[in-house]
Amino acid sequence: MKNEASAVKTSKTEISPVMHELANYISKTSKRPLPKPIVEKTKHHVLDTIAAMVSGSRLRPGEMAISYIKTQGGTAESTVIGSRIVTSAENAALANGMLAHADETDDSHAPSLTHPGCGIVPAALAMSEREQASGNAFLRAVALGYDVGCRLTMALHAYDFREVGHSTHSFGPMWGAAAAAGSIAGLKYDQVRHLLSYTAQQTSGISCWMRDAEHIEKAFDFGGMPARNGVAAAAMVAHGFSGVEDVFSGERNFFVAYDESKRIGKAPQPERLIEGLGETYEVINTNIKRWSVGSPIQAPLDGLLELIRTNKIKADDVKKLVVRVAHQGANTVNNRDMPDICLQHLCAVMLIDGIVTFESAHDEKRMKERKVLELRSRIELYGDDALTKVMPSRQGIVELTLKNGKTLRHHVKAVRGTSDNPMTRAEVDEKCFHLMKPILGAKRARLLCDTVWTLEDVSSMRNLRPLLRA
Repeated sequence: MKNEASAVKTSKTEISPVMHELANYISKTSKRPLPKPIVEKTKHHVLDTIAAMVSGSRLRPGEMAISYIKTQGGTAESTVIGSRIVTSAENAALANGMLAHADETDDSHAPSLTHPGCGIVPAALAMSEREQASGNAFLRAVALGYDVGCRLTMALHAYDFREVGHSTHSFGPMWGAAAAAGSIAGLKYDQVRHLLSYTAQQTSGISCWMRDAEHIEKAFDFGGMPARNGVAAAAMVAHGFSGVEDVFSGERNFFVAYDESKRIGKAPQPERLIEGLGETYEVINTNIKRWSVGSPIQAPLDGLLELIRTNKIKADDVKKLVVRVAHQGANTVNNRDMPDICLQHLCAVMLIDGIVTFESAHDEKRMKERKVLELRSRIELYGDDALTKVMPSRQGIVELTLKNGKTLRHHVKAVRGTSDNPMTRAEVDEKCFHLMKPILGAKRARLLCDTVWTLEDVSSMRNLRPLLRA
């Protein structure tokens, strides 16, 4: 007979300690105040993700998402950002999730190998509009989403899990989105257990997204699908759907289904889902991108900018540039066809312009410019064993050889915007204002930034609608 301290019994079944603690924690989130530093950091990521949605609404994946949702109708519950559409919470979550990852502007959490914001923030926002939740409830739900989503893929050994073909970027944010949406919906302890079961049934994703040439499926895989599925799970359970009492234990449970121990040599660790809950907030460990480009390119651009500014380097001075990153990063950003994920192209642009902006990172015409192509031919990218060993720290080394024979080298160990070298409120504000200004106009972009910084004073998240439309 099991020790009663190690399991909780219901009238139907026995609930595992992991399920009991996690469901209990989620069900009480809306009443649990966050520490002030966590509130502040959560606002950073909310604003960063909203800015990614606004700017993403004018990129190809965002345009496709908006045009698709126009065909779907739906009860007027939630806003599709960058448009005039008000549709069902599920539809809005799908569209806004795709907008948030329409390119490489959104945040990332290295230990879990996820982009949490693009799935979690759209789900929380859509459900908050539907339920007319307060800014405080929204912030608590978002922080919860980061805690649950990031822990989920860490429990599955994120990097090994992806290597055998699964998409951690789809798994983690979906669980985070469900937790956030469930909290906003006010689900009780028993309902949260059912919420997690519906989430488990919808969890999917394979890492072939790397072959997506237009970033449209990738936007769905990373943001749209997780956000939509999380909201759907919460909405169905709130409507009265019942489900499996404990999807984490018993016959054919979630961790049995995704046990890759035979291939990776490590069994899942369900206990990581509850490890440090209420003490370690994963939003603190989540990175905001200084540059609107792929994560493996962040460190090289930081290092290259430092060399350019310190030594007053011009493109004509450069004989050769060698860049080293982790092997996984090199595979992801090596001579890609899209400008914002092509390392050689972006380094060439930085050497020519002295900076990389959102506009230059997304200018496909410049990929055919003679001067850019000529300089790009002198840029080499290598995967590095030592840098691979320090993952999930995304370090980078840049080595410039000048035409005068001088060699310059810079090793970036803590990328700006990471948990080891975080951006300030002012830096996040500046990034987001400039991303949103071309679409919303200066006045509305400024007001939206200011509103996010004071979300505790917002009585209903529907009040943000006029600021999010375009």
